[in-house]
Amino acid sequence: MTFALTVAAGSPLLVILGLMLGVRWSAAKAGGVGLALAVTLALAVFGFGQQIYPALGSLGALAGVAAEAGFTTIAILWIILPALAIYQLQQRTGALETLRVALGRVSSDLGVVALLVAWFFSLFIEGAAGFGTSAALAAPFLVSAGFRKIDAVTIALVGHSVGVSFGAVGTPILPQLAATEFSGRELATAVAQFHGILGVFITIMTMLLIRRALGIAGRRYLWPWTLIAAACFLLPYYVIARFIGPELPSLAGALVGAGIFITLWTRFKPDNVAADTPADTSSLNARQIVRAASPYLLLVIFVVATRLIAPVGEVLQQVALEWTLAGTFSGSMQVLYHPGTLLFASFFLGALWQRAPQSDVAASLGAAAKQLLKVALALFIMLSLSRLMVHATMIDTLATSAAAALGGVWPLLAPFVGVLGTFVTGSATASNILFTDFQLVTARNLDLPPLLILGAQCFGAAVGNIICPHNIIAASATVALTGEEGTILRRTLGICLAYGVLGGLLAWLLTSI
Repeated sequence: MTFALTVAAGSPLLVILGLMLGVRWSAAKAGGVGLALAVTLALAVFGFGQQIYPALGSLGALAGVAAEAGFTTIAILWIILPALAIYQLQQRTGALETLRVALGRVSSDLGVVALLVAWFFSLFIEGAAGFGTSAALAAPFLVSAGFRKIDAVTIALVGHSVGVSFGAVGTPILPQLAATEFSGRELATAVAQFHGILGVFITIMTMLLIRRALGIAGRRYLWPWTLIAAACFLLPYYVIARFIGPELPSLAGALVGAGIFITLWTRFKPDNVAADTPADTSSLNARQIVRAASPYLLLVIFVVATRLIAPVGEVLQQVALEWTLAGTFSGSMQVLYHPGTLLFASFFLGALWQRAPQSDVAASLGAAAKQLLKVALALFIMLSLSRLMVHATMIDTLATSAAAALGGVWPLLAPFVGVLGTFVTGSATASNILFTDFQLVTARNLDLPPLLILGAQCFGAAVGNIICPHNIIAASATVALTGEEGTILRRTLGICLAYGVLGGLLAWLLTSI
């Protein structure tokens, strides 16, 4: 495989990164240029529609790519729309303010409140629902607490990343489970050891972003409590992964960890805690707090019931939208099992629980739909690029060339294959689907521990969520922030690369023992 072919395969990604980071173009503009270049290269260099899928021809093959991208765009928007509607409804009914006050009761220090939201809350939602829901829900919380929109999105993207490997009750592990002989507990342990050892880095980075956003000086007590927050989540996270399996590490780890952290903070908080918010003298009670949180509580109940109660999940998964084109291109969406449908149910039932006026419900849906128009095009462009690069073998070309040239140091680089897969596809699950077989064969060819390399792949796939354009777009949409994707990417890229390097060093160390 020639160097020129490898450069051609990677050039659309390099162009997009350059335009977003250097010129500060939006994801839609940069993605459009990258997609145009990818189409040209796929047809002229990689034989897409000629040697690849010759029965369809160039136009037919491109139509298949567009169909897959359009179908996936709808599936993603099906999540974003109710998430936006919940946020709009929470604003109109005053529920977000009620929850902000409730969090303020845990601490008057905004740094602690933001840590609770960006770490424990986002990790819990990631474990329960996945598919970008956590960042989409955490960012509005941070905005309501007083953070600028761009800071809120950045913090939410970084804070949720440790939980992605076991997002949506362990969904990213499923492709690896299907493609290998390893058990769920073995795979979960292989992944959890990376995050369990290195996840404290993400907690520290999250607090650093929080401090910078708030312009905090002093408050040294926040750093030990940041480490305590890391331990409260990461220890149960690892134990659950090792002894139970991939379904509950993020969800239960966050729930248990938050309970421990709040208990410790309440009993042992320092005397010099800053008071960013005034003391709460309202008559807010538990019933009001539960009512204000009802959409989120319902979401947790629905997700847990559909994922952990097998008969319920099996019934819901039977209702699916499926299609194929020429036996090559396809799409499938389990409508009732989809997180977006559960979000819709949470929205409408939450509105009933809160006794929200019908006018507020309608206005919330209308405002959410209006916001979707600003992100739908960017999503479609990025997804078209990802599907084209997969079908035109451009992704396979990149990965194969990297393994052939850098086999001796592959453990250092294995996480970045996962990062690349998530950056392009927008999904840790999709990244694992793309590269699990490749990582497994590479590990065996290079006489490396296959389970460890698969753990590095899944770890990297989670790390890629920090910079994935799809997630940036979705999280930005929930707080009505558009056109700043490049700025957010510049803020998260360094953290992503550093965490990936740490993962590579750990993989190399473990293969050397």
